[in-house]
Amino acid sequence: MGALMVIFSLQPKQRRKTDSVEDELELSAVRHRPEGLEQLEAQTRFSRKELQILYRGFKNECPSGVVNEDTFKDIYAQFFPQGDASTYAHFLFNAFDTDHNGSVSFEDFVMGLSILLRGTVQEKLNWAFNLYDINKDGYITKEEMLDIMKAIYDMMGKCTYPVLKEETPRQHVEVFFQKMDKNKDGVVTIDEFIDCCQNDENIMRSMHLFENVL
Repeated sequence: MGALMVIFSLQPKQRRKTDSVEDELELSAVRHRPEGLEQLEAQTRFSRKELQILYRGFKNECPSGVVNEDTFKDIYAQFFPQGDASTYAHFLFNAFDTDHNGSVSFEDFVMGLSILLRGTVQEKLNWAFNLYDINKDGYITKEEMLDIMKAIYDMMGKCTYPVLKEETPRQHVEVFFQKMDKNKDGVVTIDEFIDCCQNDENIMRSMHLFENVL
């Protein structure tokens, strides 16, 4: 669930009494106008206060109201200085960019974050499948899983102990893929992915790890 680290770049500054009013006014001041807080509150599992905190943090990082991939990578890289997070951030950006227009709006961000932090297990697994399904064809291939796994290892850098060997990602993928590809047709469907994850105690534990962190 490394995707969740991005939230820590959005720490709110000290708030003043007029901040909530300013939030409403500034929603129309940026070049990309987000949906109103009331609508986003209805569409996500965040409270109005939480959305205000997230919005102010997002606006501090992205005054234009949207974040492009390069900025997203720069923000994400701050949390993994010991490794190269650029490839994983690329895959993560594409998962947040649901309409595939090359930018992530505040709506895109909070919709994804709402699933990752407050969604049901089914919703979180659907989101995770979408992350691994790099070409968005509805299937996960062994190559796609390996690309994501390599990106995670590159991002973690030398902070693992013992230091991982170069072939470790491929070995892990072989084990995971064999377990997930129930009918041995060379691809993992969303049903196979969800069924396998739901029967894995370690994965299920991680699904609940970041709930209610706000």
